[in-house]
Amino acid sequence: MTRAIRIGTRGSPLALAQARMAATALRDMHGLSPAQIEIVPVTTTGDRIKDRPLAELGGKALWTKELDECLGDERIDISVHSMKDVESFRPAEFTIAAMLPRADVRDRLIGASGLDSIPRGARFGTSSPRRAAQLLSRRPDLATVPFRGNVETRLRKIEMGEADATLLAAAGLDRLDRRDVGVPLDDLLPAPAQGAVGIEIRTGDGRMRSLVAAIDHASTHICVSAERRLLMGLGGDCRSPIAALALLDDGRIHLRAEILSPDGSEVIRGERRFPVDDGEAPGQLAAELLGRASAALRSLFTG
Repeated sequence: MTRAIRIGTRGSPLALAQARMAATALRDMHGLSPAQIEIVPVTTTGDRIKDRPLAELGGKALWTKELDECLGDERIDISVHSMKDVESFRPAEFTIAAMLPRADVRDRLIGASGLDSIPRGARFGTSSPRRAAQLLSRRPDLATVPFRGNVETRLRKIEMGEADATLLAAAGLDRLDRRDVGVPLDDLLPAPAQGAVGIEIRTGDGRMRSLVAAIDHASTHICVSAERRLLMGLGGDCRSPIAALALLDDGRIHLRAEILSPDGSEVIRGERRFPVDDGEAPGQLAAELLGRASAALRSLFTG
């Protein structure tokens, strides 16, 4: 190998941990030395602006724009992403060539032992439309307050009393060795692609495609791809409360999903089982959900 593989990543502690996971997988698979892989932190717009919701700033592209620029002009060879932060429609010049094994998809409740134990009228910190809607559908008495920042920042905000409780992804906590933090919630569907780490390449880069394909976790890739096709069918953006989870069940995909009004007063749920090679079924489920939704809820989606 003539030069080191340059892995582009956001510079947050969690993003760096995920980039190291990818680097370790590549080294182990191909017998590379540490010197043959370089991690290149890239500051994204989403990292720089932390005081406003993503929906006001341009959505998920805030996490990928600068990485795309570095990948496109060959300053890096691959990008490592949290898949839930990657737009459904990506430029044709890039390809998600692999995904690492998916981690715990659940959210963990921070600041209380359960949803029922949160005091009435408490302030719930979240900037996620999906989490806010799911919480309000169960606890309409809660007041949601904006809550951004990396994992440690949000944990510190709870300690300082900026909010009474919040939700964090179990996968991120685990990857930062914070497995003892929070209470897992089993009855909340996660964000589409939550817990998955994707590796993106330039579409025409055959060398990287071959190297990266060798560490692809097939079942994760299959399930996350189904969730992302559902997103495409819904046409939602970062303002649209969407939850979804696909699992492999006896060789078939079991996809569950829900769309919600921002205040949680309307929740439309659905599920479908289909063969792995059925690329149309997620879009059909999306159409079914939208067809059962009110006009007000459908207006949150562009599909």
